[in-house]
Amino acid sequence: MKHGKKYNEVAKKVDPSQAYELGAACALVKELKTAKFDETVEVHIRLNLKKSQSVRDTVVLPHQFRGEKRILVFCRPERVKEALEAGATYAGDAELIEKIKGGWLDFDIAVATPDMMKDVGKLGMILGRRGLMPNPKTGTVTNDLPASLNELRKGRTEYRTDKSGIIHLPVGKVSMEPEKIAENLNTLVEEISRKRPADAKGDFIASIYLTPTMGPSVKVVLNKSEKR
Repeated sequence: MKHGKKYNEVAKKVDPSQAYELGAACALVKELKTAKFDETVEVHIRLNLKKSQSVRDTVVLPHQFRGEKRILVFCRPERVKEALEAGATYAGDAELIEKIKGGWLDFDIAVATPDMMKDVGKLGMILGRRGLMPNPKTGTVTNDLPASLNELRKGRTEYRTDKSGIIHLPVGKVSMEPEKIAENLNTLVEEISRKRPADAKGDFIASIYLTPTMGPSVKVVLNKSEKR
């Protein structure tokens, strides 16, 4: 792939044959931005999984860097006030479902109480394609609306492996202190490590790369013993 002059210049700062310790990698990735905007720092983590295996869960990173999310809650009328007081932007049942069927999608996260899922399921084609479908595995199908919305407002984020067994997730902004980016990445890695399948052999985490939105990537090792 052809890259521009700015990209090629900052790429000289990275030794592609070297794996950088976490602190050094987080400091280096800040120097690799090429755009005028505050680029996102993304992590790409490859896992050693069997073809039939996948990893999916949620994580609350200690240092937030995203704007406030608009949360929609599917619930019965008697719980609308509770949902709004807990931080929902929108809450309701049939009226919201019909509105979404008509093409309205002015929200970032959808939560549903279990008794609403039969009706919400009718929106599967619409919400599923956009990654908005409530799911018990990610804590977005729940009866405990205050607790769930509190975590979502703190920045609870879903992560999952793609078909290649790689997790792609933003962990910061280039404007953040490297220590905060490192803490976010450490938290994510700890959460992923807890999802290691019982029959997994060898290193569960095969590789970790950090990259700014428009810049080159940096290979990361979490401690010296992991370097290859």
